[in-house]
Amino acid sequence: MSTDAAAGPFDLDAAWRLDERVAIRPERFGALLYHFGTRRLSFLKSPALLTVVRSLADHPSARAACAGAGVGPPELPRYRAALAALAASRMIQPRSA
Repeated sequence: MSTDAAAGPFDLDAAWRLDERVAIRPERFGALLYHFGTRRLSFLKSPALLTVVRSLADHPSARAACAGAGVGPPELPRYRAALAALAASRMIQPRSA
């Protein structure tokens, strides 16, 4: 099943993972992500978002990764938007559960 983040809202209940061609450089503000395939650079503006992105493959869904990083329900819309942007730039991609 192909997921196009630009086609609709980001599915927090789907399984996601970091693209294997992405390198992470942790920073005080969060992290820099560099995609070697697309040569795109993305900024993660919080350490909690970095935790979510790093743990996506360890959880059955993006929602579970957010919960595991301590992201509460009021913060989920902001994290959903950030993950949608990462999916649109191919930093993260859907995976089989």
